Amino acid sequence: MDFDDLVRRFAAAAASGDGDALADLFTPEGTYEDYFFGPFTGRAAIKKMLAHFAEGGRDFRWHFADAALAGNLGYASYRFSFTSTRPEAKGARVVFDGIGRFELEGGRIRRYSEVFDRGMALAQQAFEPERLSRIALKYAAGLKARPEWAAHLQAGVGEHSQ
Repeated sequence: MDFDDLVRRFAAAAASGDGDALADLFTPEGTYEDYFFGPFTGRAAIKKMLAHFAEGGRDFRWHFADAALAGNLGYASYRFSFTSTRPEAKGARVVFDGIGRFELEGGRIRRYSEVFDRGMALAQQAFEPERLSRIALKYAAGLKARPEWAAHLQAGVGEHSQ
């Protein structure tokens, strides 16, 4: 299957809640790193992660565009929306855009990760300001703990290409 088809099937499976179809797009030990829920490795774990979507929302829509593939690494921009089922959100329609990163192996996804404005998505669901701050600080601490960020945590002039 070509990359455009893979991305289309990925979005359709996730939006419809079809855990089997989504998990089948991954290698047996593939990882789906969800920007809300964290990383899930293995097809069974990916199915469980997708079930979390339905715990907080309904009527999901996911549309990828501008898919680009170089070797085994693909990117695509996306628009994502859902109706929040959090009581505090009062049925708000949550919308955000982002970028998906697909690391492929043998025509399947070895690792999927994404970037979007998590704070904006949570704020639309009426998360309390203190909770938003705690969540943002938690994710910032996790980022700072990764070895590849060490040089960025040092004061002073740094290299421009890293």
